[in-house]
Amino acid sequence: MVQRVRTPGGKLVYQYLKKPKKIPRCGQCKDKLRGILPARPQERSRLCRRKKTVKRAYGGVLCHKCVKEKIVRAFLIEEQKIVVKVLKAQLAVVKTKK
Repeated sequence: MVQRVRTPGGKLVYQYLKKPKKIPRCGQCKDKLRGILPARPQERSRLCRRKKTVKRAYGGVLCHKCVKEKIVRAFLIEEQKIVVKVLKAQLAVVKTKK
């Protein structure tokens, strides 16, 4: 992309513009990730780690809402497994009494 710019000497020159920087997006909901610096891939490789991620599980990959949803889902699945075990144990007790 090219832009015409007038220099302080009064000449018109062309300046080559870089592609615009983009904010990384969440892998699940495609929402913009907060706390991460917008940058081109080559430029991002030169950034320090704290500008590329946030200090959380799935830091620079998923947004906070998706991480929370993932944690809740995992918790509910574990709870469901425990309920199934308890029900099986109760059925076994009923069968042994008969």
